[in-house]
Amino acid sequence: MNKSAVVLLGFVAAVGVVSAGGAWYTGSQLEGVLKTATEDANKEMERSMAGVDGRLTLEMLSLDRGWFSSTAHWRLKAEGSAFGEDYKNSELLFVDRIEHGPLPFSRLVSLKWWPVLATSNMALEKSPTTEKWFAATKDVPPLHGVANIGFNRSVDGTVELVPLTFKDATSSVDFSGLKLDFSNTAKGEKVKVDGYMDDLKVSMIDPNGAPFQAQLNGLTLASNLSKSSFGFYVGQNTIELSNTKLTLGPQQAVLTLKGFEQKDSSDTQGNNLAGRVDYKIDEIGYQGKTVGSAAMAVSLKNIDVPSTLALTKLYQDKMQPVQAASAAGQPVPELQLTEAEQLLAQANIDLLLAAKPQVALENLSLKTTHGESRFSLLVDMTKPSTMELPPVELGKQIITLLEANLKLSKPMIADVAALQAQIGGVTDPKAVEQQSQMASEMVSNMAVGTQLATVEGDDILSKLHYANNEVTFNGQKMTVEQFIGGVLGKLGGMSGAQ
Repeated sequence: MNKSAVVLLGFVAAVGVVSAGGAWYTGSQLEGVLKTATEDANKEMERSMAGVDGRLTLEMLSLDRGWFSSTAHWRLKAEGSAFGEDYKNSELLFVDRIEHGPLPFSRLVSLKWWPVLATSNMALEKSPTTEKWFAATKDVPPLHGVANIGFNRSVDGTVELVPLTFKDATSSVDFSGLKLDFSNTAKGEKVKVDGYMDDLKVSMIDPNGAPFQAQLNGLTLASNLSKSSFGFYVGQNTIELSNTKLTLGPQQAVLTLKGFEQKDSSDTQGNNLAGRVDYKIDEIGYQGKTVGSAAMAVSLKNIDVPSTLALTKLYQDKMQPVQAASAAGQPVPELQLTEAEQLLAQANIDLLLAAKPQVALENLSLKTTHGESRFSLLVDMTKPSTMELPPVELGKQIITLLEANLKLSKPMIADVAALQAQIGGVTDPKAVEQQSQMASEMVSNMAVGTQLATVEGDDILSKLHYANNEVTFNGQKMTVEQFIGGVLGKLGGMSGAQ
């Protein structure tokens, strides 16, 4: 045997000894790590289910330790009406083959040589709850995943829902599968998730007895979150869906959406929370005809977190017995606040308003071939001198700024009216054009005739500004009382005449 071979064999032997010793050590540490992870998971699930008539509990049933690997069995219990009549007292069972570090065999063969504490290979087990699920996947575990636990207690891995096909007398499901890649630091302080699903097709009978079909294609998920000092997560989330097709109702109308996107972001500074969410749809279709595109953006600023959490908990505590009674078909208890609860609510409402919160619908728009309509709303609030005021005076003190802007495009109204006529069976192009123009002019004349809007070119405009106890509506200044008695009175008259 030459010198190189001796050196190589010596190196291999050394690695084997170190790995075996390391495997024994990391195996001895494993139970404590799993216990801590289970406790953290249960705390997080309890927090996320607060105020709901339901509870999720994770329990390690057993841990059989070996030198190089261990086998654990887990149970996830669901209790409460939040999970529906069929699953309100159900459980999911998991088997977990845990390879001890520092160099688990599965990582070695995949050329991942960075040392880890352990690698978990988890899979759902067949049980009375999951029998139909297993049948749909032809006895392949429908849910499985791999998680690598680092020595610093960070975790990264993959979770997969496998493809399945299900069909019975009234429904069917065809699912391509979903894969999620994740990573998180110790105790979940930072979490990242990326996922993708190719397609999902669902057919069933709706509560009214009509067939319903849904087809989703190209779902992408992405999250990058950090746990705030208040225990909830802030950061960025993105959901994208390439194509959606819904067939619904007695007439089996077909609604299609292309290029759906939802992006939200949030952050905390001190006690204040700020966030926004943006939606967009590149193309909306109905009955095979293009309607247009749509977008919406909503934002929040200066939301006092401690008072919001206190008010949310009070609401959840009061609603939980209502939800439980409703789910059980029992009489719903009357919602009443005790004197202490009333004082608690008032104190936290004062704190919430003292932070000067802002709520804004930054954009709500629909764009068709020939025009685009938009609406925006901004409201700034503050704490009043006292809550013991008449409603109008209280509103004047709470709202420090209100701006609303509406732009209705006459060509867009005509496009929508033309589409409605075509779907209704009108085939003569001249008749379609006539109906679309009539609809556009009718809306324009009604807005101008009631003095609720003005017309500039092809746009119907309505603008409202309120600050310092003064209202400016479409360029006209007036008091709050004049606005309520005049403009809002006209709106009430219009709704009553319909």
